[in-house]
Amino acid sequence: MTSQPTVCYRHPDRVTRLACSQCGRPICAECSIDAAVGQKCPECAGPAQRTRVVRAASIAHADRRSTPLTLALIVINLVLFAITEFVPDAGSQILDRFAHSPFLVEQGEWWRGITAAFLHADLLHVGFNMWALWLFGPSLERRWGTAPFGALYLAAALMGSGLYQAIGGRAWAIGASGAIFGLFGALLLATYRRRHTPMGSAVFTQLLLLLGINLLLPLALPRIAWQAHVGGLVAGVVIAFAWERLHGPNPVLQRTIVALCVAGAGLALLILV
Repeated sequence: MTSQPTVCYRHPDRVTRLACSQCGRPICAECSIDAAVGQKCPECAGPAQRTRVVRAASIAHADRRSTPLTLALIVINLVLFAITEFVPDAGSQILDRFAHSPFLVEQGEWWRGITAAFLHADLLHVGFNMWALWLFGPSLERRWGTAPFGALYLAAALMGSGLYQAIGGRAWAIGASGAIFGLFGALLLATYRRRHTPMGSAVFTQLLLLLGINLLLPLALPRIAWQAHVGGLVAGVVIAFAWERLHGPNPVLQRTIVALCVAGAGLALLILV
């Protein structure tokens, strides 16, 4: 009976008599790497565990763990919406105490400009905002860091509330739209310089379309607080513009400080106007 010739495990068309001294797999002369004892295959000769199988579920889990603030914001918003939707008494109390009321903000309840960003009116309202946060939040948090991302989100929410307080009328307002538009603004500026590449052009075009639709929605739905959209968008653009020009040994700290300064300006607008 004729035995089959031994072939390299990486090049099945090459007959060989060499074998890795560590794992024992057959290797050809091209794949053989001299070691202290015998020869090794490329995997055994490289750093320990350099090559391994990674499941898609593991990658997704790692991505989720690297964006804890995005996930926390989504969970908080959804939980609060569920309470206001399905527990009427508790929901009414939450809205009464934490929605943005221009009159009550003037009376000193400035925190409503922040807490209102975690409340939503209906399923479409919360659904769109959380979908946008899920879509854009992780990439921004991974790119700039959790602390700067959180400061950006806060600054956009405050600037949106501040502009609504200044020129938005007397109606109560809720929603994370100001903060979400801050993310749009930051991402829009970040992708602007890459708009000449295929990927950059696709993302930039999608963002412009999305922004255009949302900025035009108040014409059809007058109850939308467009002032919060514009305030958040401006905050996001300003912060991203400043971030791109930072140079120093601790960029995460610098980005956080810049965003918190814009948040302070939004808070001043909210309180002083």
